Amino acid sequence: MQWFRLDVLGQAPIRDTHKLLSGVAMIPEATNHDLLRRFEALGNLDLSLRTRLRDAAVPLHLERGQIAFDEGSPCSAFTLITEGCVNVVKTASSGREILLYRVEPGQTCVLTLNCLLESLTYPARGIAATECHGAALPREVFMDMLDIAPGLRQMVFQSLSARIVELMGLVEEVAFNRLDERLARLLVARLNSSPGGEIQITHQELADELGSVREIVSRILGSFADREFVALERGRVQIRDAEALKTISGTG
Repeated sequence: MQWFRLDVLGQAPIRDTHKLLSGVAMIPEATNHDLLRRFEALGNLDLSLRTRLRDAAVPLHLERGQIAFDEGSPCSAFTLITEGCVNVVKTASSGREILLYRVEPGQTCVLTLNCLLESLTYPARGIAATECHGAALPREVFMDMLDIAPGLRQMVFQSLSARIVELMGLVEEVAFNRLDERLARLLVARLNSSPGGEIQITHQELADELGSVREIVSRILGSFADREFVALERGRVQIRDAEALKTISGTG
């Protein structure tokens, strides 16, 4: 399955890569504007390259929960998210998953970059965490632009560097920190985007992010609830004592 889905004038989703990238639909002007605004390197391209980007790119649309790319699938386009979020996860043979990183507006997927540059297949899976919009640029166009646009090359290198640091942090978390510390840290981090302290997330989703199993995460959440650090409801966690969670996580 490919990174993206294309909806054109009410047609059914087009899943074949060659059809998808055949230019059946140009990106709307609003999407082009969002690309140039979200991705500074694209906005700084000269007029001829910005025009080529607009003419070659095709619309991207993913529903929440849709697989954006699957492990072992080929990569034929450079994807640019302008709205929404894609979770990149690695799945073990046992079925357990761990969140490697998220791709949000203005960010690039390093696995996509690596697969494009080295002609490899995806080593992990991408899943739309929310409804996503953006654009997909065919590989040959992306590679040509990479050769002649220093700003685009710099964006690629910076993205690779930042993700390497992020993944090193993930390895350290998994290898050296207890699960209750990691869970507390994750809940505290989610507070910034959760009005009223209510986090919309299931126990399974928390387990997937932490690379654990639901039963263990539920048990730790239960202990937090017993101490009145959180209140648990179906599909949500209400934070009652953020300072206590910060202390557990080592950030307080």
